[in-house]
Amino acid sequence: MLSDHLSNTLWIVIIILLIVIFVYLRWMNIRSKEIHTHSGLEQYSLKAMTEFVKETLHQMTHSQLSDLGLHEEEFRRRLSKRSELRRALKGCVSGNVLDKDYVKQFLKELLVKSIKLNESNINQAIPFDTYESLTPQDQFEVILYLYKQKYQYEALSRLLETYHLSKPRLVSGYGDDAVYAVTAEDIAYIYNNEIRALTFHEKLDIVVQRIYQQYKGFSVIDEIRDQRIDGVSGGVSGVLDRASKQLRTNALEDCLFESSTPVTECESVWIFYRGISIHLGFLSFGDVRELKRVCQNIYKYNHPGQLSEASGYKVNEMKDGSRVVVVRPPFSESWAFFVRKFDVNSTTLEQLITGRNAEIPIELLKYLMKGSRITAITGAQGSGKTTLLMAMVRHIYASYTLRVQEMAFELHLRKIYSRRNILSFRETEHISGQAGLDLQKKTDGTVNILGEVASDEVASWMIQMSQVASLFTVFTHHAKTLKDLVQSLRNSLLKSGIFRQEDIAEQQVVSVINFDIHLKRDAFGNRYIERITECIPCDVEPFPEWNPNYGIEFGNTAEVSARYMELSAEHFRRQNRQSSYTSRNVVEYRDGGYLAVEPLSYRSVNEMEEQMQPQDIEAFRGFISKCWGGTA
Repeated sequence: MLSDHLSNTLWIVIIILLIVIFVYLRWMNIRSKEIHTHSGLEQYSLKAMTEFVKETLHQMTHSQLSDLGLHEEEFRRRLSKRSELRRALKGCVSGNVLDKDYVKQFLKELLVKSIKLNESNINQAIPFDTYESLTPQDQFEVILYLYKQKYQYEALSRLLETYHLSKPRLVSGYGDDAVYAVTAEDIAYIYNNEIRALTFHEKLDIVVQRIYQQYKGFSVIDEIRDQRIDGVSGGVSGVLDRASKQLRTNALEDCLFESSTPVTECESVWIFYRGISIHLGFLSFGDVRELKRVCQNIYKYNHPGQLSEASGYKVNEMKDGSRVVVVRPPFSESWAFFVRKFDVNSTTLEQLITGRNAEIPIELLKYLMKGSRITAITGAQGSGKTTLLMAMVRHIYASYTLRVQEMAFELHLRKIYSRRNILSFRETEHISGQAGLDLQKKTDGTVNILGEVASDEVASWMIQMSQVASLFTVFTHHAKTLKDLVQSLRNSLLKSGIFRQEDIAEQQVVSVINFDIHLKRDAFGNRYIERITECIPCDVEPFPEWNPNYGIEFGNTAEVSARYMELSAEHFRRQNRQSSYTSRNVVEYRDGGYLAVEPLSYRSVNEMEEQMQPQDIEAFRGFISKCWGGTA
């Protein structure tokens, strides 16, 4: 009797399992058919496969595995695989190339096994065999894929250099001046030169990349962002989409745009390459919603907070160390992003400073760091200040501890100098730059490095910190000349309320700054050190004393009056003195090479030698003798 009961129970369980499996398979079949016939599209179109990928991965990462009745070992295997997939899907949107490759490989297997993507139907996704049907984006992605097979992350650089696309040209639709732009005609020409027969696996890689960038990636800039360039931005040009339909509603606008059809904000992809901005005019996000999706995802690494109307911008870094800035309306007129990459592979002075007699600035910068000189690195945006700062850190004595303050983590010095004592701080919503700099006094720091002196409070604290809180300081600033730098820092001290008189505030500034390294980028993107300037404070003479009893003691009114006039004249002279410092260009860039101009001051040489190790002192003296023949 008991045996019959157990047998019936077992049969009931088996029947229930069969019903569950049947229902599950039937449901999956219906879902697949719905996806394949979605919006009347073919089964293997990019849109249909993208929808299939989205819904399948959502099901795989959110379904209850316990409902499938799996054995314990199979359950753990699937759970582990799902956890790994979830982690990769989360990490790939933060600039993690390894997670991106994992997700793409997963998608490749999914498409081949689930919907049977093969040689005969892959051309329905992208018409590889029909040149006339390929869009400029299709052609570019094929070209970039072929170059990546040869040059990896140097692919885009090689492409630009091979076809001279980083040179200024006259381009139709951009006006009468030479511009940096790549057009659809350029891509078509390159495609005709570079194309060859593609294998199925190569086509599959390209299709999977397209699906990935529409699903989890950064749209048309996804592969571009990974390349070894200076940066990429979007949403920074073109007519706003909400106004594009009204462009030609009056005669004035017809006149303005008669030479070319205006483009929208979606056709705004710019790359920053070797100091120049190049417009990729053939690429488009397609829709404002796609541009918005990229802006909302590209800054999310390490959860920096929500981008909202109240908080209209975010500054953050990505997994690979790139700096990303995102803005949105109403703070900006359109959604836009700026990704800035810093090449840690080019962080030696010898790689950054080239030209005739380049050894002069290279050696001088080394000795400025060994001599513990407070140094400002100035220049315009994109001139290479941050990269040069990275390289100069190499020549600070390894025994010194470094403390770094930044708005967003950009220097990543610990990645380059992993065995050095380095700790970086940054501003947050609740911790200001001032508070971060204040804390550094309690962290045993010898050298303070400021990624950028941009605000009045940071500038004023930098002056104080350079005087008492560290051995020396290195910082970057956007000043054009040494005079502008001194005035900017002086004004910051005045606006912060630390000083009330301009001359006293200026004396404090010039007593701190020793050298200014000014970088410049010309119209062709060439970067060089325009000058290295020494700031020499003028000696302040003691003010003559006034004895109020002078006239009583000597009884000579004329002598008292003369003495009073002498003091008044001295006071007037000091009040109207042009400057409390003199500047001296010790190195200049002239006609493609570097030239040692004026010698270092005796004061600087003496103070630098006091900070140097004995073996460096002799080498330093030999360098001075070779370049200038001595000091002044």
